[in-house]
Amino acid sequence: MKIIRYAPLAGGLPQWGWLDAQGNARRFRDGGKFGAWQKTEEAAPPHTLLAPVTPSVIYAIGLNYRLHAKETGAPIPQFPMLFMKSPLSVQNPGAAIQIPRKLRSDQVDYEAEMGIVLARDCKNVTPQNALDYVAGFCCANDVSARDWQRQWGGGQFCRGKSFDTFCPLGPWLVTPDELPPALDLGIRTRVNGELRQDSRTSDMIFPVRDLIAFLSGSTTLPAGSVIITGTPAGVGMGRTPPVFLQPGDVVEVDIDGLGVLRNPVVEEIV
Repeated sequence: MKIIRYAPLAGGLPQWGWLDAQGNARRFRDGGKFGAWQKTEEAAPPHTLLAPVTPSVIYAIGLNYRLHAKETGAPIPQFPMLFMKSPLSVQNPGAAIQIPRKLRSDQVDYEAEMGIVLARDCKNVTPQNALDYVAGFCCANDVSARDWQRQWGGGQFCRGKSFDTFCPLGPWLVTPDELPPALDLGIRTRVNGELRQDSRTSDMIFPVRDLIAFLSGSTTLPAGSVIITGTPAGVGMGRTPPVFLQPGDVVEVDIDGLGVLRNPVVEEIV
């Protein structure tokens, strides 16, 4: 099932719905955020699509694709490389990525990633039962200010990764039953229609099941958590010469079975 979160144009609180086989938006009758939704055939009202979740926490994994580690000159990690992004960095599909100007960055980069949303709290899960805790998957863009990440962040990633709008998610949430068990999906980024990243999630060093098991080790992951699983080769920083996002660009993250997450790029107004 494809689950959407949307804001009715007439106003009111965000609502949840689902997409039928023809791509038409339908209402849910009731159910909690990740509860036992009851589908109806009632058309959803005219709406704006929102990020499929407002996460309490975003766990992000670095250097999780072999070819990306190679292009950055980094060794293959022994354990997943964990960092955090602010939940307030989430951006809606179709809404703008803002290039920071108050804390100026001239090295804003794209990173196509597969996102995981957890349906319920989990701790000490195994790779074998990890997917039992997953509400669904979505496209994600781990937007990164490389200058703040590498030069001015004090050795930590969170500053360069957590500016407002730096975590677009969407366009919807796809439940695990709609995807192949191996989760081997094509993953691509296009900037202004030009293909920049083109890989498969099978290039992950630590696959989805192992990531959830590792992150939940001795640690409670709350329901609604987002895990973004690393980016493949082809980032702007890895090109010769490097190519970073500019105002007027349009970035598309395209993952097989998960849809296309499209966001324009603008300058922050200060």
